[in-house]
Amino acid sequence: MYQKRLMRIIYLIVFVVVVILLYKSFTSAPESNPVQDDSLARPADAPIYTMVFYEALCPDSKNFIIKQLQPAFVRAPHMLEIQFVPYGKATTSTISDGSLTFDCQHGPIECEANIIHACVVEAVHDAKTRLDMVACMIRDNMIPKDAFYRCAKEHGVEIESIQKCYDSPHGAELLKLHGEATHALRPQITFIPTITLDGQQGRQASILKDLFGEVCKIASGRGPKPVECE
Repeated sequence: MYQKRLMRIIYLIVFVVVVILLYKSFTSAPESNPVQDDSLARPADAPIYTMVFYEALCPDSKNFIIKQLQPAFVRAPHMLEIQFVPYGKATTSTISDGSLTFDCQHGPIECEANIIHACVVEAVHDAKTRLDMVACMIRDNMIPKDAFYRCAKEHGVEIESIQKCYDSPHGAELLKLHGEATHALRPQITFIPTITLDGQQGRQASILKDLFGEVCKIASGRGPKPVECE
C-alpha cells in the first residue's frame, strides 16, 4: 500500500514538472532571438550627454572648458548636450541656524564664484549662451561678481535674477545640490575636472585632451559615423 502511494506521488511530481516545462517552451522567447528593451537605447543621432564636474578657479577646468569644450561645441553643437556641475573638491556644512557654508579647494573666492556659476547655469537656458558665459567667467574669476557683470553684458544675459540667486540662500542651495551630484559620482572623483559622456567616465585622459574625438567614437558606435567626425 505504501509503495503504491509513493509511486502516485512520484508520478504527480513528474507530471507537474512536465507541464511547467511545456508551458515555458511555449511562452519563452527563443535564445537566438532575445527580446530587447529598445526604450533604453539612445537614438543614433541623439546628442552625447556631457557632464562637466569642475570648479571656478581650477586651471585644469579653465583649460578644458576653453580649449576642448567650447571648440567641440562650435564644431558640432547638435552632438553635445552639456550639463555644468560647479563644485569640485569642495565640502558643504550646515551651521546651527540652518544656513550653508562651503570649504572650497581654492578658498572662499572660489566658493563665491562657484555659487555664481551655479546661478548662471540654472538661469541661462540657451546652450550656446550658457557655455559662453561659463567660459567667459572662468577666464578670470578672481573677482567673481565683476567677471559675471562683464560677461553678462558681453553676452546679453539678464543680470537681476541671477544676482538675486547668488545673494539669497537659493544660490547656496544650488551649490549644495551640485555637491551632492559630485559626491554621488562613481567612480569617485579624484581629479578636477571630471567629465562623463552619456553617464560614463571612460578614458578621462583622452577626454581631457581630445573631447571631440571621444564624442565621435561614441556617436560612431551608435550608427553611421557623423560627417563632422570624418
